[in-house]
Amino acid sequence: MTGENIFLFVPNIIGYGRIILALIAFYFMPTNYIIASTCYIISALLDAIDGHAARYFNQGTKFGAMLDQLTDRTMGLVAVLCQFYPKYTFWFILSMCIDIACHWIYLHTTVLQGKSSHKFIDMSENPIMSVYYTNRTVLFTMCAGNEAFFAALYLLHFSEGPIVLGLSLFRIVLYLSAPIMLVKTGISLLHLVVASKNLAIIDMGERKNAMKKSY
Repeated sequence: MTGENIFLFVPNIIGYGRIILALIAFYFMPTNYIIASTCYIISALLDAIDGHAARYFNQGTKFGAMLDQLTDRTMGLVAVLCQFYPKYTFWFILSMCIDIACHWIYLHTTVLQGKSSHKFIDMSENPIMSVYYTNRTVLFTMCAGNEAFFAALYLLHFSEGPIVLGLSLFRIVLYLSAPIMLVKTGISLLHLVVASKNLAIIDMGERKNAMKKSY
């Protein structure tokens, strides 16, 4: 169809709503954890809805995919944690740097791969990564567990939360989600390594073509 306005596609409008909710959450995070948590959780839950909307309305776009990536970042929350837990600032900053570097170079390389015919390394060929990419339950668990770890740290700054079997609910969530967060970080680093190798393949191909033209 001609004359379509990509920016007004349903999943993209949901993405704008997620951004607004996230900004409200970030504003209230230092002072009001109830408002902040409510807006943050709703924004996160809408992540599942925009994907369904894109498929239902046949409105999947590259802009929407990039918007979805940007709104999935937990960096605002982690930045607040630097203020709440200054002793661990280095590790929070390291987490943010890994998040930015890994996703940026992976997305950038993915775009370049679409314009090239080189033989790239495909992580989905690995049986473990194949499950990560194809099983929605696994993917959801990894993403939700990662979010839960940082969210639990945030909530523990204000309250221990409900007591379940003599234990703080927020601490239970923290301890259970910690391994998932570490695995998710490892997967992000794997993205960085593979994307860097694929970028090198692109460079070698372009250099080889340039040398052929020079003769």
